Amino acid sequence: MLVLSRKAGEAIRIMDDIEIKVLAVEGDQVKLGISAPKSVDVHRGEVYEAIQEENKHAAKPVSAEILQAFINHANKAST
Repeated sequence: MLVLSRKAGEAIRIMDDIEIKVLAVEGDQVKLGISAPKSVDVHRGEVYEAIQEENKHAAKPVSAEILQAFINHANKAST
């Protein structure tokens, strides 16, 4: 892990298109501004972890019984 010290108003560059700027330091909180292309997802740590958990939950295999019930329901709805 690279560890850098920055003061308010100073920035860190990542490649050519990502900038992380220290906007303010207030007590034990640091306000950061992040400029990145729209193709780069930027999330707070706890939000990222929640997204990962939701993705794991969504990717769980579906039982054959549930899948068959869904197919039966879809077939009934289309007739």
